[in-house]
Amino acid sequence: MLQGWMQIVLTLLIVVVITPFFGRYIARVFMGQRTWLDPVLNPVERTIFSLSGVRTREAMTGWQYARAVLYSNLAMLVLIDLIFMIQGVLPLNPTGLTAPSWDLALHTAISFVTNTNQQHYAGETTYSYFSQFAALGFVMFTSAATGIAVAIAFIRGLTGRPLGNLYVDLIQSITRILLPISVVGAIGFMAAGMPETLAGPALVPTLENPVIQQAIARGPVAHFEIIKELGENGGGFFAINSAHPFENPNGFTNLIQLVTLLAIPTAMIITYGIFAHNLKQAWLVYSIPLAILIGFIVITAIGEYQGNPAVNALLGNSAPNLEGKEVRFGWAQSALFAVFTTASMCGAVNSLHDSFMPSGGFVTLSNLFLQIVFGGQGTGTAFLFAYLILAVFVTGLMVGRTPEFLGRKIEQREVVLASFLILLVHPIAILIPSAITLVFPEQLAGISNPGFHGLSQVIYEYASAAANNGSGFEGLGDGTLWWNLSTSFSLLAGRYIPIVALLLLADSMSRKQPVPATAGTLRTDTGLFTGVTAGVILILGALTFFPALALGPVAEAFQIIKGIG
Repeated sequence: MLQGWMQIVLTLLIVVVITPFFGRYIARVFMGQRTWLDPVLNPVERTIFSLSGVRTREAMTGWQYARAVLYSNLAMLVLIDLIFMIQGVLPLNPTGLTAPSWDLALHTAISFVTNTNQQHYAGETTYSYFSQFAALGFVMFTSAATGIAVAIAFIRGLTGRPLGNLYVDLIQSITRILLPISVVGAIGFMAAGMPETLAGPALVPTLENPVIQQAIARGPVAHFEIIKELGENGGGFFAINSAHPFENPNGFTNLIQLVTLLAIPTAMIITYGIFAHNLKQAWLVYSIPLAILIGFIVITAIGEYQGNPAVNALLGNSAPNLEGKEVRFGWAQSALFAVFTTASMCGAVNSLHDSFMPSGGFVTLSNLFLQIVFGGQGTGTAFLFAYLILAVFVTGLMVGRTPEFLGRKIEQREVVLASFLILLVHPIAILIPSAITLVFPEQLAGISNPGFHGLSQVIYEYASAAANNGSGFEGLGDGTLWWNLSTSFSLLAGRYIPIVALLLLADSMSRKQPVPATAGTLRTDTGLFTGVTAGVILILGALTFFPALALGPVAEAFQIIKGIG
């Protein structure tokens, strides 16, 4: 037990320690300051800008930035869907895989373009090497870079700067952040035992009968794995994701994956502090998701360590819940990975979330509902500051003053956009398709558990899609036409409606004239205001989905207790 808790504490410490260094580096990149990669990357970027015709000095308005996001993502969507549909005649297909069904190809394309990577397929038996690295691997970089670019534009707008140029931000997100770390990480993963090969499956004789050969899937895994975590993509090269020994061979690779998938979302808060010239506020804001994260880890880890009461009653003693888990990671690393991956909206898994105790299901669902613990690739930071704007508005009403944030007045337009983001888009993208599905469970749902856990399976699938997370309660039969199309709605709504609203909110803030601070100005870099913001998050975010939690994991927990009693 002590060893497991020590692993959890040390992993958290590593994440917190690297945050300010990485946050400062990201800030230097997007503030146009000198970095140690300049001698190598400046000529490369100039060449890319020149060939593509990008005007690096031309800033975009909120609508222009949003349209650029939508147009570029649509082009990528069409490209990768086309690759899927003709993969049977493309090279690097050693097992001769044919095209998937049109609805599965469409769902996969939408899922990866939206940085969700929700998978209704088994990677090694559905998509060829070419499809995996030329289509999925490509969009893993671009979708992650899109999230970073939108977050940077949002930060610029909040701090009174022009939003910048999407194409410049997109390219620099790849060349300065994602690609250098991915190159180093891929080499490290290969050294730690991950395969990186274009050879077909390895054929080996079985132990039972040497004459019979077994095919062991492999492929270009190492480079795919590092961007999967760093870019908070989450999609696995193999069906069982980071539980597969080729995707996660040992404790070292598991540690690197854990740290990597939280690296950017934690650092972006410090990046904001540097842009705003207020690191004190950044660290106070950072403390909110960190405190929630720690609480969620404790809840999940205790539940998995104590195990299933029904199983313990049969055994006559307490034992950890190891159902659906890799023994080499155990209860501690499995619980930590589940909380990290749903908190960061990465979606990679090293254990089966469907097998967690109800407390673990409660936590993973809550992460998907809140979206700010530390949230998605860049956009999680933006959502956190949308809550901050709502907190400013609420406290302004309480003291009878026009609310201000960073010296700029918060007026009707900002409140409407922030409320739209927090209170409407996410619930609509989750609860409406869940309700429709649950009305027709036999025809549409494919639920493996008809009880409270089955309700969690359905809601989790749509919450994962709307939050752009991608993980799932995989007892659900989700590889059907209904699931592919209905979750595609949640994928698109959960990704692009918030992005447009965030950019419009940032654009509105950037155009406001700063108001000089007075003795009556509400300071947002205090412990009191941080507490108010945390309260607003819990009231607006958590209570919106409380009925779903109460009817799912909470009811399931009481069912287990009643069954034992």
